[in-house]
Amino acid sequence: MKNDINTEMLSRYAPNPGRHALLPKLTAQQEVALMCRMLSREGYNDHIAGHITVKQEDGTYLANPWELTWSELTASDILRLDKDGKVIEGEWNITPAINLHIDVHTARHDVSVVIHNHPEWGSVWSAVGRVPPIYDQTSALVDTDPVIYDEYRGTVEDGEAGRAAAGALGQHKWALLANHGVLLVANNLRQAHLRAITLEWRSRMAWRVEMLGGGTPLPAAVAAATGGRTDANGFPFMWEAMAREEIRRDPSVLE
Repeated sequence: MKNDINTEMLSRYAPNPGRHALLPKLTAQQEVALMCRMLSREGYNDHIAGHITVKQEDGTYLANPWELTWSELTASDILRLDKDGKVIEGEWNITPAINLHIDVHTARHDVSVVIHNHPEWGSVWSAVGRVPPIYDQTSALVDTDPVIYDEYRGTVEDGEAGRAAAGALGQHKWALLANHGVLLVANNLRQAHLRAITLEWRSRMAWRVEMLGGGTPLPAAVAAATGGRTDANGFPFMWEAMAREEIRRDPSVLE
C-alpha cells in the first residue's frame, strides 16, 4: 500500500516541462561523480576516506578512486571494478577496504548502491554508540533508525572486520559503525542521496538540540509516516537540484 501511495504522489508531482530540463542527460560515471561532490558538501569529507560503489547491469561496479577527495574528482576519474573489486577500467587505485562494499553487495542483492564514509556528524554519534533522535521534519525523511554496530575491530580492509561490519548491517538501510563512521545502502543514487544527507542532517540537528539541553523528538508514528512517504523513491527533485548546484559551481565535474 505504501509503495502505491508513493507512486501516486510522484505521478501527481511529475516535473513540469518548465523553461529547461532539470538536468542534462548524464552518463553513469557523471552521476557517481556528482554524488561524490554533493555528499562531500554535506559532510562526507574526511579527506580521502570513504567510497561509493554502484552496481551496473553487467555485474561490474562503478566506484570513486582512492587517491582523490570526493570534492575534486570528475566523471573521468570514476573506476570500473569487476565482481571481485579489481580495477578493470580507469587510471587510479581502489581502496584496500573495497572488500566491505563487495561483501555488502554479495549479501544484499536488493541494493545497487553502497556508501561508506566518516561524515562529520554521523561519526560523532557512532563514537558514542547512540542513535540520534529525530527532532525535525528533515531528520525524518528516511524511516527507521540506523542499526549500531558497537564492536570496532579495526579498519575494514581487514577481511574479517569488513565481513563483520557487512553482517551487522543485515537487512537494514543504514548503520553507525562504532568509533568509525557510517555505512548505508540503497536501490539507486537518488535514494542513496536522500539517505546519506538525512543521516548527516539528523546527526547534526540532534547534537545541536542536545547541546541546548534537549528537546522533544517527533512522535514515532509521525516520523515513520514522513519517512515512509519519501524514502522509497527519494525526495522529489532533490537529487536534480543538488546536482545542478554542483554543475554550476564546477562544470568540470562532468568531464
